[in-house]
Amino acid sequence: MTTVKQCIDPKNKAIFSVRSSDSTEDALKLMRDNRVRAILVMDDEQLVGIVSQGDCAIKVLLPHRDPKLTRVAEIMTPNPLTVTLSNSLDECMAIMAHKHIRHLPVLEKTKVVGVISVGDIVKNVIELQGNQIKFLETYIKGHGN
Repeated sequence: MTTVKQCIDPKNKAIFSVRSSDSTEDALKLMRDNRVRAILVMDDEQLVGIVSQGDCAIKVLLPHRDPKLTRVAEIMTPNPLTVTLSNSLDECMAIMAHKHIRHLPVLEKTKVVGVISVGDIVKNVIELQGNQIKFLETYIKGHGN
């Protein structure tokens, strides 16, 4: 069973975050520039929320609010669900499916050490299936003579 640690270890260690007092425009620019769909909201190195492109679109752009004037604190999901490095990817997927979310901050004690996304989990599943297929092909070819 793959753990969060095994999944995020090979990833880029950068953690993208804004302060709750930053503008939605700042958050969107950070997401765009780093090609991510959600970022953490951290005040004084403490996780206080998470904000996604969907939050920005639904809570700011659709109601025609000004992204330069709308603070992240107004639209973020406060106190997001988190996981640890020892959680399994199955546990993460269950949380994501049950809560209808796509990103989980990863904590080691109270320190943020990464973010795991549904995309990370899907990539891991595909990789594991590819390895199983290679094993079966080798088994069949090796025993088919």
